[in-house]
Amino acid sequence: MNSLDLQVRQGFKSAGLPNELVEELLDSFAQAKRRFYRDDLRPSMIEGGRFSEAVFRILQWTTMQNYTAIGKTLPSVDRMLATLQNAQGSESVRLHIPRTLRLIYDVRNKRDVAHLADGIDPNVQDTSLVIRNMEWVVAELVRLFHNVPPVEAHRIIVDLVSKDVPLIQVFDGFPRILKQLRASDHFLVLLYWRGPDGATLDELRKWARPPMRTNVRRTLDGLDGKDFIHFQRDLYMLTHLGEREVEDRKLLEPQ
Repeated sequence: MNSLDLQVRQGFKSAGLPNELVEELLDSFAQAKRRFYRDDLRPSMIEGGRFSEAVFRILQWTTMQNYTAIGKTLPSVDRMLATLQNAQGSESVRLHIPRTLRLIYDVRNKRDVAHLADGIDPNVQDTSLVIRNMEWVVAELVRLFHNVPPVEAHRIIVDLVSKDVPLIQVFDGFPRILKQLRASDHFLVLLYWRGPDGATLDELRKWARPPMRTNVRRTLDGLDGKDFIHFQRDLYMLTHLGEREVEDRKLLEPQ
């Protein structure tokens, strides 16, 4: 569990959300994103259903201070939407989040690949829709429940909706790239993983493979010269051009 996970969990729990709902919400969210970026698409959609059920329970608790116990069947989606629409609270709680969950449910339950006649597998587009809507819901819950300054809430939301990098496995804070890359690509992947937080020269040197460590600054200067990275306040960060370089060249794909 990284520092963002801990911060988000603690923020929800500090707002009084029941622990079991916070764990169910974030575990299903993490599992769906992890499977999505490994192209394990159908299970991602299944996690979308589990995620939606956790969020509906959070909305029940928010509006009624009570919720359907985990393990028991929730009311129908139509009934929950009607109940929430007439509840007290913000429009997001009453309308926007429930309607987004309805979309996730419909895509999960009603898009039967076997019955589509155009010969195009909709798994990728459907699962992308589910994942992006899940990201929006979690970000909206952060906005509603986290008692942090707006700038901090914005940073959390940006991090939440950024792409996971399953090519990296973290061992006690050390990011191991599970692929042999040349030095410049190695640092591009690391900075893609770090997102808006960036990384210091010392961090990048520590995370480099031993043969890369003697020329870290020269390698980074070369990436800077191509406008792939930006250096500011002792931090290296990936530019939009650098992000496209990583994605277009499929550097995140396994061996």
